[in-house]
Amino acid sequence: MAVATVAKGSVLVVTYQTGLNASGAPILRQRSLANVKAAALDQDVYDVAQALFGLAQYPVIAVRRDNRFDIEAQ
Repeated sequence: MAVATVAKGSVLVVTYQTGLNASGAPILRQRSLANVKAAALDQDVYDVAQALFGLAQYPVIAVRRDNRFDIEAQ
C-alpha cells in the first residue's frame, strides 16, 4: 500500500539561557510558537526566531523547527 504525506504546519521551538545554576551549568528554557506555515522557508523561520528573541534579554542557544505531517493511505 502506498502512502502520501500532507504537510500540516510546523512548531518553532527556541531554546535560550536564563542564567547559571550554583554549579555554573547553564539554565535553559524553551518557548514554542505554533502554527508556522509548512511552506515557510527554513531561513525565514530562523530569521523570525532571531528577530523575536533578539528583543529578549537572554541569549538564544538553539532554534528548532518541528514539522508535522498527516500520513494517508492511497
